[in-house]
Amino acid sequence: MSFKPLNPPGLPEPIAPYSMGTRAGDTVYVSGVLALDANGKTVGVGDARAQTRHVIETIKKILDAGGAALRDVAFNTVIIKDMADYAAVNEVYREYFGEHPPARYCIAAKLVRDDLLVEIASIAHVSAT
Repeated sequence: MSFKPLNPPGLPEPIAPYSMGTRAGDTVYVSGVLALDANGKTVGVGDARAQTRHVIETIKKILDAGGAALRDVAFNTVIIKDMADYAAVNEVYREYFGEHPPARYCIAAKLVRDDLLVEIASIAHVSAT
């Protein structure tokens, strides 16, 4: 099986030893994405909607580098800092994943920096058609 790391230009350097994503065969795995700009600064401080939007736009770029798109996402892991932001995160999430969203789970947990409110990791299957 082929294996290709995905680190598209214009995204922040990973903050630990990992690739932003990988493509293994027909599956694209996207690491947990945070609301960080190309310089590693937090986007949308204090705004869960802005951070969720930035995270999903970044996921789109990583998926694209692996030959996939949001419509190919089969599973998401959503981590939010505070369950008080659950509705705001879902509002933006619904805009991107529409009426047929992928499977997912959502948990509340502390993130790597205090100003980060949401992290999402994705798994996409790239079809042959």
